Amino acid sequence: MLNQNTSTLITLTTDFGYKDPFVGMIKGVILKINPNAGIVDITHDVSPHNIREAALTIGMSYNFFPPKTVHIVVVDPGVGSSRRPILVITDHHYFIGPDNGVFSLIYKSQSETLGVVHITSEHYFMPQKGPTFHGRDIFAPAAAWLTRGVEITKFGDYITDHVTLPFPTVSTPTKTTIEGEVVYIDRFGNAITNIKAEDLNTLYNTNPEGKLKIVSKGKHTELKNYYSEVADKGLYSLVNSAGYLELFVYRGNAAAVFDIKIGDIVGVMLTG
Repeated sequence: MLNQNTSTLITLTTDFGYKDPFVGMIKGVILKINPNAGIVDITHDVSPHNIREAALTIGMSYNFFPPKTVHIVVVDPGVGSSRRPILVITDHHYFIGPDNGVFSLIYKSQSETLGVVHITSEHYFMPQKGPTFHGRDIFAPAAAWLTRGVEITKFGDYITDHVTLPFPTVSTPTKTTIEGEVVYIDRFGNAITNIKAEDLNTLYNTNPEGKLKIVSKGKHTELKNYYSEVADKGLYSLVNSAGYLELFVYRGNAAAVFDIKIGDIVGVMLTG
């Protein structure tokens, strides 16, 4: 696991938006404890209370940051209840947030090197902890103290019964077919699936001369290399920069135009 020579970089992923002062308060708490901390906003536009979306967001993002980065995730509809605040430790990163499944994809990708601490040491909380804003009163100060070099074991005890949400997995009904589903829709209306580039490569390996056919919403979509490779407003697909199969409309909103929703099935077949 990571040693305690922690970096001073902290990321924030929340559903707070920008209308309210919540994000600014969190940053203020961090900087009061560690004025040398660097703070990066991953996003504050996670759909309100959408734990799965937050899990996907941090799961797609954390690996682009330097080792020892501390990632705070606050999508917390159970704030103030008996749900636990936790610190997740892997070989390269730390994660702080609620024990509600928001780190499910971290657990999956880092299962061999995982440690999870229930944060209980209240002297690392804000002095006047409130019931509705643990992002400010618990998660932010814990992250800041961690970047100051506080030992992991001082935050609380290790636990093994942390909450993990089930996420859809890709199936392979036959050697030449894959079935996945839409798991995320971005602000452009691009529909991102759980089918990865390596899944497509596995299909290709069965017949390198074959051609991939992607089917969604009863439509066959051609696989392209980049968005502007097409000129019309049809439904197309590509492997995006995160390595996932994505459905798109060039300069349009695929989800709106073709009524694509999270959970819609996407099939890939190798023909020829």
